Amino acid sequence: MTLLVFGATGQLARELARLLPAAGFLSRAEADLSRPEACAAAIAARAPGAVINAAAYTAVDRAEAEEALATRINAEAPAAMARECARRGIPLVQVSTDYVFDGSGTRPRAPGDTTAPLNAYGRSKLAGEEGVRAAGGAHAILRTAWVFSAHGANFVKTMLRLAEEREHLRIVADQTGGPTPAAALAAACVDIAEQLTRDPGKSGTYHLSGAPEVSWAAFAREIFRLSGRRVTVEDIPTARPDWRAGLAAVLRELGEGRA
Repeated sequence: MTLLVFGATGQLARELARLLPAAGFLSRAEADLSRPEACAAAIAARAPGAVINAAAYTAVDRAEAEEALATRINAEAPAAMARECARRGIPLVQVSTDYVFDGSGTRPRAPGDTTAPLNAYGRSKLAGEEGVRAAGGAHAILRTAWVFSAHGANFVKTMLRLAEEREHLRIVADQTGGPTPAAALAAACVDIAEQLTRDPGKSGTYHLSGAPEVSWAAFAREIFRLSGRRVTVEDIPTARPDWRAGLAAVLRELGEGRA
């Protein structure tokens, strides 16, 4: 099976390249997801056996001001890919997110649970799911969360950076999830693509995250323990992150902080 992967430098794409170095990887210059028609054209030009979309607009906060762009990249581009894949009779694996839910409750989410995104990023990813389903071809929508690897921006790398700067950190302890190694996500994407090639009837929506569940604070403690960093973690509730520390950091970066 010849695989075509949208994305070349992100966490998932890098791990896919380790698994399948001979696969075709499309950088932004080769397939700009802000131009959905270019994505369909890239599939038509390469005629792969299956497609994995490992690219996305992932700037959650910035998406509030750039929702139209986030929607083009996260919704319109995957829909265009899905239509071209359906036309050619090949499967598409679309990676989605837990942000399509509202974050409430204490039990793990099931694929059939009601979606209710709270922000622009979540809305854009949910619209992408709907576009992929509407195309009518063989597909898998794989929702995941808390992805980490040695590449890109993620919680593990942020904690390691902060450990070089501070000995005490205050981290949210009332948000829990399943940290997901990008390598495990990549392996799942490849396996799903292969299975869909053999049996398109397995099309549908799936969830993948690490286990056991953990809070952000407990995850940070384990990062520090395994990396040998001596950092004290103070548990705080979501409602208590102190904006003043963030403001001070921003002012220092702008050169406006007190000497």
